[in-house]
Amino acid sequence: MEMSSSRPYLIRAIYQWISDNGLTPHILVDATDPRVQVPARYVENGRIVLNISGQATSGLHIDNDWIMFKARFGGQEMEVTVPVGAVLAIYARENGRGMVLENADASPPPDAPPPSPPPEHKGKTRRPYLQVVK
Repeated sequence: MEMSSSRPYLIRAIYQWISDNGLTPHILVDATDPRVQVPARYVENGRIVLNISGQATSGLHIDNDWIMFKARFGGQEMEVTVPVGAVLAIYARENGRGMVLENADASPPPDAPPPSPPPEHKGKTRRPYLQVVK
């Protein structure tokens, strides 16, 4: 059974976590996606960073397909629309903590052959272990 993308759920969860900790959520967006509507003069190298905090936006809405809000750029209010698939990362401005999101196009097509098994190791086999990653 095919499941829907986890991307919008992760974005909403990280947004909530950052906001609950009193920090400022930002998203890094691939502005080369033709569906992205952002002020072009703020795009650098095909990317734009957007402050999506409650103080910087009006009417913020994050659903399974789109992030939409109004924000001021250079003193002028603008409607911003970003497809969830164009969000590359969500993080807190103050400390950089957050999540880089997997490229939506990185998953193999449904009819792709399964990946080859890992090479066999000769000699002593290691037992599986857990490692704390910070």
